[in-house]
Amino acid sequence: MLDASAELSLSRSRLFELVARYREDPVTSSLVDRPEGFPKGRRRLPPEVDQLVASEIEQFYLTRPKPTLARLVRDIRHACYERGLRSPTRKTIAARVATIDRERLIRKRDGAKAASDRYRPVIGSYTADHPLQIVQMDHTPADIIIVDEHFRKPLGRPTLTLQIDIATRVIPGFYISLESPSATSVGMAIRHAVLPKMAWLEEREIKIDYPIFGIPKTLHLDNAPEFRSRALKRGCQQHGINLKYRPRRTPHYGGHIERLIGTTIGAVHLLPGTTFSNIQAKGDYDAEGQACMTLREFEQWFTIEVGVYHGSIHSELGIPPLTAWADGLGVRPDPLRLPADPDRFLLNFLPFEMRKIRREGIELFHAFYWHGGLASLIANCGQKLPIKYNPLNLSAVYVELSDNEHLTVPLSDRRRPAITKFEHDLAVRTLRERGRQAVDEQSLFDMVNEQRRIVLDAIHKTKAARKSAQRVAYALEAGFPPSPHSLPPPPTSPEPDDTEPIVPFQIEERL
Repeated sequence: MLDASAELSLSRSRLFELVARYREDPVTSSLVDRPEGFPKGRRRLPPEVDQLVASEIEQFYLTRPKPTLARLVRDIRHACYERGLRSPTRKTIAARVATIDRERLIRKRDGAKAASDRYRPVIGSYTADHPLQIVQMDHTPADIIIVDEHFRKPLGRPTLTLQIDIATRVIPGFYISLESPSATSVGMAIRHAVLPKMAWLEEREIKIDYPIFGIPKTLHLDNAPEFRSRALKRGCQQHGINLKYRPRRTPHYGGHIERLIGTTIGAVHLLPGTTFSNIQAKGDYDAEGQACMTLREFEQWFTIEVGVYHGSIHSELGIPPLTAWADGLGVRPDPLRLPADPDRFLLNFLPFEMRKIRREGIELFHAFYWHGGLASLIANCGQKLPIKYNPLNLSAVYVELSDNEHLTVPLSDRRRPAITKFEHDLAVRTLRERGRQAVDEQSLFDMVNEQRRIVLDAIHKTKAARKSAQRVAYALEAGFPPSPHSLPPPPTSPEPDDTEPIVPFQIEERL
């Protein structure tokens, strides 16, 4: 014992104390010195105050109105004053709140979903075995202010509809517009993803490698109305695409597309005119003052950014997405599928109304449409047929025939200008506000022309008017109907005077 005491430089009594402690709990940690003072975990508050604090935290602080800590401190002090007790300090109350289980705290104050989203274990991941087995799609506002093509003044933020292939992380397709998300924007994004992109890139004078195309096996979507539309469901049925929806209120099921949106939108923050992700990040940056890109220019930039993304090493895959795509094609059980008629592929995803063919033609949206091919349907088809339309351009509708072919039917009066669905709805609403319960075709187009004249007069003055004009121009161009052999080409407009600026309506209206 004396030798051990000398070797360890401990007194004989201290050595006996450590031996007794080790015999009581034979682990080496029992020999560690124990801190002096008030034992950790024990509460110093009197029992009645301790019970009052626990009660106020449970009944007042852990509730959905989410009172602040300052309100809790004030409430406890008032309760102690009424009972003649000494109130604990703010530091003591804050320490008591800090001991509450975090999941329970968030569940009580923010709800079960918030707690589940933050603390639920994520077991496994959503995977696919080969390219285009599962494709996720979603929308997001792009964090940039777009300018119009005429005055180069701010219009607002565009909407980006984006897709990602789960197996290879490539971006099969996207669609950028000034429209809100709709069944049409979904159809435009699907068309861009499915069809080869060589002609699309040449039209925009973009030189990148974008060899991704083909009909996906499954589309994985959230529960937004545009993803539940009849048009999308019928189009997917026509082309053998399965629709799989995430469970409601579970955004983590769309993790791949959410991360891609974060990556792509993060790149947008380097552009002039970016709005950044939030007010704090934006600071005093003048987004509208710095805005300089039109929608077409932003589309060109974004396409090149997609090319950069495809050629960069993916952190999870360890190789570039384009390399993963090329490698994955060799393990696909089937070759890539393309639609039989690429020019009419979009028609299968357009919204539709059921109408009967009448002798006057097809009446839709207070206008009549006629084509010689309807003559045989008047007598031989007594049932209603699906009449498809593109909300971006109502200059023609598309009759779905029994053999899944489509007949393009233009307006009966070819002198009518092409209009958009939102122009039609605004005109009808304005006419009815003026007391016109019945809307006829002539009054409808007169009202659209009147509204366009008002916009052209105001276009120098307000951003809203500029956005309305540019929105119509972009929509009519994107939604121009396919030209079948039976339909004569539209009359050409006279060449504009080079000395005069070109306004969207001067380009798009056709007499």
